[in-house]
Amino acid sequence: MSRLRSLLTDRLVLGLLVLAALVLGMPALKPLFAAAFPALDRPLYEADGFLALTLDHLALAGGASLIAVLLGGAAGIAVTRPFGREFRGILDAVAAMGQTFPPVAVLAVSVPVLGFGPAPALIALTLYGLLPIVENTVAGLESVPEPVREAARGMGMGPGAMLWRVELPLAAPVILAGVRTAAVVNLGTAAIASTVGAKTLGLPIIVGLNGSNPAYVIQGAVIVAALAVVLDAGFDRLAARLTRWRPGAA
Repeated sequence: MSRLRSLLTDRLVLGLLVLAALVLGMPALKPLFAAAFPALDRPLYEADGFLALTLDHLALAGGASLIAVLLGGAAGIAVTRPFGREFRGILDAVAAMGQTFPPVAVLAVSVPVLGFGPAPALIALTLYGLLPIVENTVAGLESVPEPVREAARGMGMGPGAMLWRVELPLAAPVILAGVRTAAVVNLGTAAIASTVGAKTLGLPIIVGLNGSNPAYVIQGAVIVAALAVVLDAGFDRLAARLTRWRPGAA
């Protein structure tokens, strides 16, 4: 009984249950939306299934976040090494530019080159997610105490071994915070990808706005919000585990 009570008060579990209910059970809510918006002829978005839209949304946001992690993490590591320190200012400027340009502007520039679909959205979201990952990777690695590095060298570790066995484990919580920011922002921003033909949960929102159908807007928005809550709770759980696994943690 206590186990069940613990699960039911867990933010991640509750979020997953609500998300599943919304994604799979949205058709059952049609009478509710019909009663709430009696003037609408079509109170439920039915052009695409909400499960398919959710999976496409996650694939786009997750793919962009993964690319941003790989590029931003590698770049952040590089500028903290002796051979890359002189490129620190350039990297900061490039990452800041990616955050400065709104995703809509990047989409507008990318569409004539790449055409409509998920490709321009992937580029826009990747650029938008770089800054927090680069900044936190650099900050996390630079926060490793110098005595710890000296102790690692004294144990005979080379630069590569020290990075993987000492620096990255100690910097992991800070790096994860940057990944968390990028992933949550990308999850919400991915909705605008539907303006260039990508299938996401932004479709019912955009169709609803264009057609003055608030029910469609609500249906898309509540699932995006539920996804954000689940993602944030998942990162909370991962951060707690990383903290326990850090070298020297109690």
